[in-house]
Amino acid sequence: MIKIGISSCFMYPDKNRTVFGPKTLSYLENDMANYVTRKGILPILIPDVNEDYLNDILGEMDGFVLQGGTDLAPETYGEDPIGIWNGDAYRDQYELKILDYAIKNKKPVLGICRGFQLMNVYFGGTLFQDTLTQKTDAEDHRSAELYDTIKHSIQFVKGGYFDTLYGHEKQPQVNSVHHQAIKDLGKDLDVYALSEDGLIEAFGYNKEPQGKVMAVQWHPEFFHTIKDHLIDADILYEAFIQHLK
Repeated sequence: MIKIGISSCFMYPDKNRTVFGPKTLSYLENDMANYVTRKGILPILIPDVNEDYLNDILGEMDGFVLQGGTDLAPETYGEDPIGIWNGDAYRDQYELKILDYAIKNKKPVLGICRGFQLMNVYFGGTLFQDTLTQKTDAEDHRSAELYDTIKHSIQFVKGGYFDTLYGHEKQPQVNSVHHQAIKDLGKDLDVYALSEDGLIEAFGYNKEPQGKVMAVQWHPEFFHTIKDHLIDADILYEAFIQHLK
């Protein structure tokens, strides 16, 4: 089977949590598990273990998915926090090890939401810590109440990779569950899509074949929630996994 390693989300010790209260938990969101799983594909949650063991585990993977979750810590891209958005510096370092291994060993990578932002930072880019306060002409791209049912239009860069994947879409839309966004684009990244308010929504690493190392700001794994309104998430995934076969 093809093995796809998925970066863990973390829950840290919480004395108010009844089960495993004093322990750190690694987890995979279920929609992500269902999105990655296909016949012949084995999704594997990458554990947070000693680096000597971690590299052995990463060496068994055919490709990687960096899943969404908490914000990146501003310190990870060389900034001080401007407000309450302190992020998760520990998870940043865990995932940067995974991504560094993948890039250096020419493995396929798909970054999603936080994974998109992490990949941008890995390649030297920066983020808006809070888009609404730092880019006042931006729309609100997140709702805690509506969560994965909000959407917005996107525009594909003409002649770019996503234009070849989704050029048939007359009014393309994606879901939106983020309050941070790319400020400065990382090195060797080509923009594939933009939101109407000018935020980068997708990019690819141009030192590898198109689709092999790419990332999106939206959540394709949540596609099923309002799928009649969104671009087909399976097109994106099929474009990615062709590099694993």
